[in-house]
Amino acid sequence: MRRTDADVIIVGAGPTGLMLAAELRLAGVRPVVLERQPQLRTVPKANGLGGQILRLLDYRGLTGRLGEIGVDAGPTAAIPFGGLHVDLSPLADSPLQAMHLPQPKLEQLLDDWSTELGAEVRRGHEVTALEQDDATVTVEVHGPDGEYRLTARYVVACDGARSRVRGMAGVDFPGTTYPEVNRLGQVSVPDSVTQLDNGDLEVPGHGTVAAGFTRTEHGVFAMGSLAPGTMMIQTTEDTTADTDDNEPMTLAELQDSIRRILGVDLPLGNPIRLSRYQFQARQAERYRAGRVFIAGDAAHAFPATGVGLNAGMLDAINLAWKLAADLHGGAPTGLLDSYHEERHFAGARIMMQTQAQVALRRGDDPAALALRALFQELVTDEPALRRVGALIAGTDLRYPLPNPNGHPLTGTVVPDLPLRTCQADTRVADLLHTARPVLLVLADRPDLHEIAADWAGRVDIHTAANDDRPADALLIRPDAHIAWAATVDEEPDSAAAAQRDALTHWFGAADVRAEAAVS
Repeated sequence: MRRTDADVIIVGAGPTGLMLAAELRLAGVRPVVLERQPQLRTVPKANGLGGQILRLLDYRGLTGRLGEIGVDAGPTAAIPFGGLHVDLSPLADSPLQAMHLPQPKLEQLLDDWSTELGAEVRRGHEVTALEQDDATVTVEVHGPDGEYRLTARYVVACDGARSRVRGMAGVDFPGTTYPEVNRLGQVSVPDSVTQLDNGDLEVPGHGTVAAGFTRTEHGVFAMGSLAPGTMMIQTTEDTTADTDDNEPMTLAELQDSIRRILGVDLPLGNPIRLSRYQFQARQAERYRAGRVFIAGDAAHAFPATGVGLNAGMLDAINLAWKLAADLHGGAPTGLLDSYHEERHFAGARIMMQTQAQVALRRGDDPAALALRALFQELVTDEPALRRVGALIAGTDLRYPLPNPNGHPLTGTVVPDLPLRTCQADTRVADLLHTARPVLLVLADRPDLHEIAADWAGRVDIHTAANDDRPADALLIRPDAHIAWAATVDEEPDSAAAAQRDALTHWFGAADVRAEAAVS
């Protein structure tokens, strides 16, 4: 086999690329990350994490680190959806967990974690060309010391919605760019303005500016509070002119937009964050082109906030263990292709709900007003409210995996069950810190142990008890998705055949020489 400089070249050191680098290192793979910007970004493109990704980061043991840099972590009482305010507070348990965490702090955490694990991150290195054959991929790079070439078994494009690598690989990015221009500002509350307990503002000479969404014939004004003494403001206006997201936005530009929409000069304090963007609805037609894979914003652009960053990091977690299995020589046929199958499916579902938000927020004719009124009525019902919360969180996602006994957990992220072992009390999250496959046996089933022993070199086997076990056993992939579950009290012969099929399907043929690693 041709010599390579790395196992995987990752282009782009945003959250998706850095998450992928860390996951690959956990799996014993040598990644090199190439980032064209010379330094970590300081201006946040996103302002927090929410939904399923928080559980996955907990499963990697990062909750403590996140708690040191994030604030307001926990269940979310309200969410914006399509320009409307959805109140989750009537639910006893919110389906959406969130944390306020500016993207630069998240990127610093992931940079630190991935480099501690041994990943190499090269900043100020821009990929200018790419070529691939049946065995390797070679990229041409412009770095601080000049031009050079780098060869690896695989390349992953994590270089954003304008991905050059995606274009070099010949992958189309079809979809729509909407005419809305969104201006976002996180600012301090000036002394001349009074912030009321309900979040409204009392503005001298004007009166009350309401928190939440205010729609006028000129656009939409949205306001909320992230922390005491600060407010988050967003304006949305249609435009026919091109906008440049890379051109820095000023406080005056945001104030001008507020004046056009509300007809009010709203005093604003010192800016903490200012940004401008247009919504797109685009999805790469395929997430793999030979030895090039597409992930994060390079693979999808959604027309709503709060989902893109989370989806990209979940792409990385799904892809890493599959690349590692292939590089280590144990990948079953079709494993790498399952990355496109699963994450394109997930992206399409996110696209569905974010484009539904477009339909809700755009238009002011009677039909659009009726749609918004009907939606607001529907989300006063608990089932509808839970479904919308789960859609935003991504917790409703279920991959269409082989499922011979129809177990409802197959294809979903494993719940963080409390566990009792002969050594100590623990939980599922503690078993997944190393990003290895796990067979968790929750019943007195020596037959399941005996079968799994032939895969013990690739799958960690744990026995534990749970007071309300959802299955006799769970086969958990490194990305925390359940590949197979043995129904409680399922017939041994039926379970044995399905268990062997699942182990073979995801982790390759049995190795009868494996020595069981059982705890």
